[in-house]
Amino acid sequence: MKVVERYIMRRAFVVFLAALVWTLAIVWTTQVLAKIDLVTDSGQSSLTFFEVAALILPSIIPIVVPFALVVAVAQTLSVMNSDSELAVVNAAGASRWTIVRPIMLLAVAASVFSFAVDNGIDPYARQKNRALVAQSRADLLSLIIQEGTFRKIEDGLFLQIGERLPDNRLGGIFVADSREEGVNLVYYAKTGSVVERGGEKVLMMNDGVIHRKTLTGDLSVIRFTSYAFDMSAFMAAASEVTLLPKDQTTQYLLNPNVNDKLYQQNPQQYRAEVDQRFSEWLYSMVFALIALAVAGDARSHREARVNPLITAITISLFVRWLGFFAASKADEVPQYAYMVYGVPIVASVVAIWFIVSNRTMELPVAWADWMTNLASRFGDGWNALKLRWSRRGTSGQGIG
Repeated sequence: MKVVERYIMRRAFVVFLAALVWTLAIVWTTQVLAKIDLVTDSGQSSLTFFEVAALILPSIIPIVVPFALVVAVAQTLSVMNSDSELAVVNAAGASRWTIVRPIMLLAVAASVFSFAVDNGIDPYARQKNRALVAQSRADLLSLIIQEGTFRKIEDGLFLQIGERLPDNRLGGIFVADSREEGVNLVYYAKTGSVVERGGEKVLMMNDGVIHRKTLTGDLSVIRFTSYAFDMSAFMAAASEVTLLPKDQTTQYLLNPNVNDKLYQQNPQQYRAEVDQRFSEWLYSMVFALIALAVAGDARSHREARVNPLITAITISLFVRWLGFFAASKADEVPQYAYMVYGVPIVASVVAIWFIVSNRTMELPVAWADWMTNLASRFGDGWNALKLRWSRRGTSGQGIG
């Protein structure tokens, strides 16, 4: 590899790592916030929450890597062009492949990394994640020992513990049960405890009352000395781990169990998941080619109506949206599987044609003019706002 090629690869790799870290952090944070109820609703420790949060990371890496790469390539080439480095490379007699070769080597490495994560690490992380979530929801003891707060056990069933007493006893037990249609049950007991009968968890309540109200308004009150509230059915259902096609390993998807109920209901979902995993890794190379077609020419930046970084990202977003659309439809319509593979292949062919023919890939003129006008209006508005605030600050100093 030539010195210039190593220089281009090193610069693009540094920007790629920076873009990848920041993009992963943003996307990962949005996904983690959706799991915060694991701690608030089930009373799990923060360690369990962070473990679940870490297991989410492999699922977003294959999606984020191509976008980090297109940002890195477009930004690197744009800066090199602004500094006239691309012009110097061309003037020295180097071909355009001097720029293309290191970028594509980086893209191939990113594609291999995405393929390994998508087909190797992610399925096992998803399975572990589902097991942790099921275990936390089935952990009745950790659920009820939280004092003074309502806990949702399942739809229509809520529980509150007033206080914890010595000898693992509970005080001020309140249970609201509306799971049976047309009947609302409210249990209140002064004391109670969680006991095990025949290998099943039972909430034993002592010295309390049961309020039973129907939709017709009939109300009955039953006082009891002791009452056993069975929650084993809920715990068994919560602890059961159901694996969807996206949670299965690639080996299993290629040869699923014929007795799998989900596979029997919709075998097309398994085939669609395989197609998505075998096509998703291509987008790193596709986006690298798009960035090269947009920003790989030394003349393109000065003639372009829109910044090449914006152009590359916009085109990449459109291509990726087509891929997501095809993958979502392939679950139900097998013919969309051709589109799942066709989108990255066609996009690559188009980008290669621009590169080989020494053309510059740009947005349509109407889109470019609209984005330019929008950016101009935003800039004018921002400048007017700064001028207005500066005048207010000057006026305030004069009055003082």
